[in-house]
Amino acid sequence: MSKSARILFFFNKLARKKHINPSEETSLARVLTTCDLIGLGIGSTLGAGIYVVAGQVARQTAGPSVVLSFLIAAVASVFAGICYAEFAARVPKAGSAYVYSYVTVGELIAFVIGWNLILEYVIGTASVARAWSSYFDSLVDNKIQDFFKENMPMHVTGLSEYPDFFAFSITLVLTVLLAVGVKESTMFNNIFTVVNLLVVTYVVVCGLFKVDGHNWSISESEVPSDAGSGGFMPFGFSGMMSGAATCFYAFVGFDCVATTGEEAKNPQRAIPMSIVVSLLAITLAYCSLSTVLTLLCPYYLLDPNAPLPLVFDRLGWGVAKYIIAVGAICGLSTSLLGAMFPLPRILYAMGNDGLLFRFLGKVIPRFQTPVVGTMISGIFAGAMAMLFDLKELVDMMSIGTLLAYTLVAVCVLILRYQTDEYLTGEVSDQPMTGKISSRDLFSPRSNDPTSISGSLTSYSVGLLLLAITALCAMLIYAEPYLVKLSWWAIVLTIVFGSAVLLAVIVVWRQPQNKSKLWFKVPGLPWIPALSAFINIYLMMKLSVPTWIRFGVWMAIGFAIYFGYGVWNSSENNQQAMQQPRAGQFNRDIEDHPPAYQEVTDQVDEKEPLLSGRNHRRNASRIGINVTPPNTSVNEKTIGDDQANQNQPDSDKHVYANVTGVSEPKAPVHSEK
Repeated sequence: MSKSARILFFFNKLARKKHINPSEETSLARVLTTCDLIGLGIGSTLGAGIYVVAGQVARQTAGPSVVLSFLIAAVASVFAGICYAEFAARVPKAGSAYVYSYVTVGELIAFVIGWNLILEYVIGTASVARAWSSYFDSLVDNKIQDFFKENMPMHVTGLSEYPDFFAFSITLVLTVLLAVGVKESTMFNNIFTVVNLLVVTYVVVCGLFKVDGHNWSISESEVPSDAGSGGFMPFGFSGMMSGAATCFYAFVGFDCVATTGEEAKNPQRAIPMSIVVSLLAITLAYCSLSTVLTLLCPYYLLDPNAPLPLVFDRLGWGVAKYIIAVGAICGLSTSLLGAMFPLPRILYAMGNDGLLFRFLGKVIPRFQTPVVGTMISGIFAGAMAMLFDLKELVDMMSIGTLLAYTLVAVCVLILRYQTDEYLTGEVSDQPMTGKISSRDLFSPRSNDPTSISGSLTSYSVGLLLLAITALCAMLIYAEPYLVKLSWWAIVLTIVFGSAVLLAVIVVWRQPQNKSKLWFKVPGLPWIPALSAFINIYLMMKLSVPTWIRFGVWMAIGFAIYFGYGVWNSSENNQQAMQQPRAGQFNRDIEDHPPAYQEVTDQVDEKEPLLSGRNHRRNASRIGINVTPPNTSVNEKTIGDDQANQNQPDSDKHVYANVTGVSEPKAPVHSEK
């Protein structure tokens, strides 16, 4: 094999896709109902956002307009959520965005997504465990941290001031709960989620009796110098949008529902419904609570770390402080479970596929859970919660999340416009090959997807991503010049914006796959394109140090993938099993070119769509003998004899006398 052929072969490995058998049974226990999944989605998201983020954003970034910040963040999350919902309806497998991208985009991109989801969930688990510990410690006058600071201080840059053994213990307890069984852990989650929702309802209803509209129209003379200009938007429109970027991360967690594809009783229906319902409930809770919070108290008096207890204590309702504390403990507990729940399932999916070490995907029959992956991930997350200062690491969590959301939106665009390979319904009988012409951009040749329209969609989506990235760069880095109406900044922004619009229109004109799914993203391609734009914009708003740490994490991941995963993946093993037969046939062709040319010509004429690959298998399937010359009939492969015996009579008319045995040559008929 030439050097260029080897390079091409290696790149084909990186782009190979996972093929799923929809009827294949899972080794995980299918015990989760739709209500369980809704509770998991709400519980994993409705925690730190309610008890910390709302007050923090209102005090430091947006003021009373935090309500709009949550609403904008909710719209962005719903766009990502409905993209997840369609893929859950298509690919009911454990692994979330990792599996979705493996099925539609390719192996390397899938590994990148899976590796970043591991980062997201590990840091998410550690940060919530630390928040749980700190919130509980505040209820006992900070006695826990005072004890450890005095007796076990850690004076190391980048690490915590003291080892938080309480956070480590919390993580281990929840890890054991997840390892014992998914049904038991969801019962715990459902109970705590109900308590959390009751406390949120209590806060909203009781707060309505004490609201003061003046808190949304405070004059500039009444506010401190560091609290903006007063009014509904004290920090301006920019502050409200910055608040939306922060509030967006308060919605992170609903995607854990998508990782339960092999544990839900009816995943194609339950997962999409659970994602949509949980997002709507979360949005209602965030917006209503932030409205009451900013009407109860002037925004500049809110405590960024624990706003709700202090607001009610200021109103003279001391008992509410303890009720809210119970809700906070329950809410943070379900957030911790939601952060931990997907992590072993990502490890299970990647270990099962061979991209990570396979022992991570081993399921213990007694519990029907990936116990090894669960324990390793729990210990790792607990150690981070105990030792590390998470202030700088939290931003890294957003990169994996936003990258996953972007890839899922891209996968929706690509897969919806492709011919059906194996996931769903019909295959177009229109021409499958040919060159793309300018006419195909806006006037497709067929009402059904073809290889031409599918390729054109893929190219257009690639152009769309490049144009969106360039447009976001202009909006972020050239903002001062756009404000000054500099001609070059305006021209470049218009050019990149036009490229985005053109790419979306080209995709919109292509025929969609008409196969039926329980749920499909409405408004294609506009909603996935808008989702990708929002996600890329927020990614480019992240700091340079965050991108550097992200690069280090990715370097570790690529070392694992190129050193182990690319050579040990299940798809690679399947290809390796097929190569010996293909290699032997190629050697036969080299030894006897005239005879095999006749065989390949007949295969091409008989079934043109199958020509050019696996001629031995295809020839045998349609009744052509491909045994080399000077070989007796008895030396023919068993597989070829069996293939010939199983063919219908119409196919047996096709026969090539290339066995070296004197036989009459049957006529060759081509069937149209």
